[in-house]
Amino acid sequence: MMTISVARYLPETASTPFVQDFQVPYDDSTSVLDALNYIKEELDPSLSFRWSCRMAICGSCGVMANGQPKLGCKAFLRDYPNGLLLEPLAHLPVERDLIVDMEAFLTHLEAVKPYLISDEQNAVEPNKQTPAQMAKYQQFSDCINCGLCYSACPQFGLNPEFLGPAAITLAHRYNLDSRDQGKAQRMPQLNREQGAWSCTFVGYCSDVCPQKVDPAAAVNQTKVESAKDMLIQLFRGK
Repeated sequence: MMTISVARYLPETASTPFVQDFQVPYDDSTSVLDALNYIKEELDPSLSFRWSCRMAICGSCGVMANGQPKLGCKAFLRDYPNGLLLEPLAHLPVERDLIVDMEAFLTHLEAVKPYLISDEQNAVEPNKQTPAQMAKYQQFSDCINCGLCYSACPQFGLNPEFLGPAAITLAHRYNLDSRDQGKAQRMPQLNREQGAWSCTFVGYCSDVCPQKVDPAAAVNQTKVESAKDMLIQLFRGK
């Protein structure tokens, strides 16, 4: 058995958060998400949290585990022999228990247009790409939009207007894609005060990324591209 402490917030009954302890059975294969489901099904059905695939693909089950952003399905109780405190993801408003409001995160993602943009109207020809062209962006294409990097980012914690690691990474991913012609539409977001230059390069975003996307590298590469773009705009007199 393990004692798992869970930060609770029930806005309809209590104005302030509190911590509740639960005794959960486990073995080496028990994940944090398994433990949460056990608590909800066997001990307290009022516990609220997000989850879906249980395979580290959907990115839904992010929580703070002993102060570190983790995916519940990819963290295991065996790694916390001294007990575990589960809290909602940091730097995002808490709606209920372990559920946070992802609106700011999604708004930043939307702002950088994280999809292929073509200058051609009604194009029917396939977009061919060589392995070398794909390799330029492939590492940055594995983001699952879990938001862990935002909870790890001190700059986003201080300034929610900062675009943040995931949004900048996805913008960079599409800017590197040979099939895309949308870079000029994304650069104003990346060049602005709350864009890539607000990053202070702590690098913790890359440490917590469950897919090893390395958003810190993407942000630094984006700064180089931003400097180039601003210099070009300066010479053009814009």
